[in-house]
Amino acid sequence: MKIPPPRSAQLFGDSDLHSPAPPSGVYLANIDGASRGNPGPAAFAVVIRDAQGKTVLELAKRIGRETNNVAEYYALLAALDFATSRHIQALRIRSDSELLVRQMQGRYKVKSPDLKPMYERAIRMSKQIPYFTIEHVRREQNSDADGLANVALDSGDLSRSELTPAKAAPETKEAPQAEPSLRHAASAIAAPGDDSASRLRFRAHVLKGALVPVDPLDLPDGTLVDVDIRVHDEE
Repeated sequence: MKIPPPRSAQLFGDSDLHSPAPPSGVYLANIDGASRGNPGPAAFAVVIRDAQGKTVLELAKRIGRETNNVAEYYALLAALDFATSRHIQALRIRSDSELLVRQMQGRYKVKSPDLKPMYERAIRMSKQIPYFTIEHVRREQNSDADGLANVALDSGDLSRSELTPAKAAPETKEAPQAEPSLRHAASAIAAPGDDSASRLRFRAHVLKGALVPVDPLDLPDGTLVDVDIRVHDEE
C-alpha cells in the first residue's frame, strides 16, 4: 500500500505528484533570474496572471553583480511579496531553475550562505498562502519571465501592475517575527521640496547592501528620490 506523503511534501511538491487538489482562483507566477558571467550583471523577472489568465504583474529589475541562483531567489521573493501583500489565497510558482524548485520542495539542501537566508524567508512567506505549490518547467515554458529578465539587463527595470493591494488583515497584538539576515526598513520618498502630496511611503528589505522594495514603486526610471530610513532592529 502506498503511504501518502507528509503534509510538508504536499505543500511544496510538484503539482502532479504531491499537492492537494487546487482550489478555484489560483494565481500563476512565472519567475526567472539571469546573470551574465555568473557572477556578473544580474536581473530577475516575475509575471503573474490571475485565474482568468489576465496578467496582473510584470516586474523586471536589475540587482547588480550576482549569481544566477541569487537572481532566481530574488524573483521568487518578489512573487511571494506580491501575493502576500495582496492576500492572494492560492499561488502556483513556475520556474526553470531546478535548484530553486528542488530546494523549496525540500529535495535539495541549501548549503550556500548567500541563498540560505533567502530560502528561509521564502519558506516562511509561502506558508502564509493557504494554497501554495512550486514546479519546475522547461525554459521554453518560462519564456515570458526569461525574456523580461533579459530586457532588464539590456534596457533597464520594468514594472507594471494591474492589481491593487487588498485590504489589510486586522492587526494583532503579536508583533511579526524579525527575518534573520533580512532587516525590514520603513522608508519615505520625498520629491524636491517638502510637499506632503509628493511623499510616498514604502517597505523594503536590505539585501547585500541594496534596498529592495517589497512592492513595485511604479516610478519612472531616473527618478531622483530622498530616502529617510528607519530600521527595525531584530529582537
